[in-house]
Amino acid sequence: MCSVCGCSDVVTADGRPVGHAHGHDHDHDHGHDHHHHHGHDHDHHHGHHHAHGHDHAHTHHHAHDHHHHHGAPHSHDHANAGFPTDHVHGDHKHGHNPHGDHLHEHDHTRPDAQGDAHYGNGAAGVSVPGMTQARLIEVETAILSKNDSYAEGNRRVLNALEVFTVNLVSSPGSGKTTLLCETIRRLGDVPLAVIEGDQQTANDAERIRATGARAVQINTGKGCHLDAHMVGHALDRLRLRQGSFLFIENVGNLVCPAAFDLGEDCKVAILSVTEGEDKPLKYPDMFTASRLAILNKTDLAPHCDVDLDLYAANLKRVNPDIEIIALSARTGEGMDRWIDWLQARRDAKRAV
Repeated sequence: MCSVCGCSDVVTADGRPVGHAHGHDHDHDHGHDHHHHHGHDHDHHHGHHHAHGHDHAHTHHHAHDHHHHHGAPHSHDHANAGFPTDHVHGDHKHGHNPHGDHLHEHDHTRPDAQGDAHYGNGAAGVSVPGMTQARLIEVETAILSKNDSYAEGNRRVLNALEVFTVNLVSSPGSGKTTLLCETIRRLGDVPLAVIEGDQQTANDAERIRATGARAVQINTGKGCHLDAHMVGHALDRLRLRQGSFLFIENVGNLVCPAAFDLGEDCKVAILSVTEGEDKPLKYPDMFTASRLAILNKTDLAPHCDVDLDLYAANLKRVNPDIEIIALSARTGEGMDRWIDWLQARRDAKRAV
């Protein structure tokens, strides 16, 4: 369970487990000239060995943090999980955790003059019942540090192959898959591969495969984002070609994917004209983390009460350095700019 966002760590790819199966050794065969060595450290005391035919190495270290969600009042002893040693959900009890913090289950935030409550004002930028800001920072730092170590392993592999990797992020329904299918068609014979992320179904991967491109579907279960470990296992199956493109279509979510590095060269945020000009202001972390914002579905702009200049102004307000391309994946308007952007950055990476 991810303590940053509360999502599950259950992951499947095309209906099959990805990552770890307790009590087994795993051998992965690859068709590249590099090796991945995934060393996993679990509380269950088992290891994984990945043998590859590529000459590069990955070292992955795993720690599992299992949490439970409960909708009804109950009590537990969480002494070993960093939670209060005495608490009851639905009641206002408090206790002590092993880190010496005196914890209240409910974080009472002082409302502003309008009575609005702002839970993101603390040092951690978030409030979780029963956890202090210091403990939240400690947990988040540990999770993101572990993810970053996997991301660096992915990045070493991708850089060695001169693969330009784009992490496509957006809310659901922004048109990521439609844009990606049209991008693949316009790139023609350029070698590429796709990693698709969704909570359930392989629908998007099937749409990508219908274009002739290779795709691996990652189903995250209750998870709300892809992480670098999931992507590393998908890379094992893709057999990427030298100098190709890799597109990672993340789970539709404007919050958690912003924090997780997957080893990509850049995040590209897709924002449809139907979503509202204030989206960058409501979800600033995502647009701050992105190098490019694609304003999609411009063909619908005449039918909506939408101000495209305000979209651009709000994007620049949260990230003055962000690049912006307005396009319609359905009609093709603006697609040439996007394709040129991709090819220029892939060429620049290969020239380094």
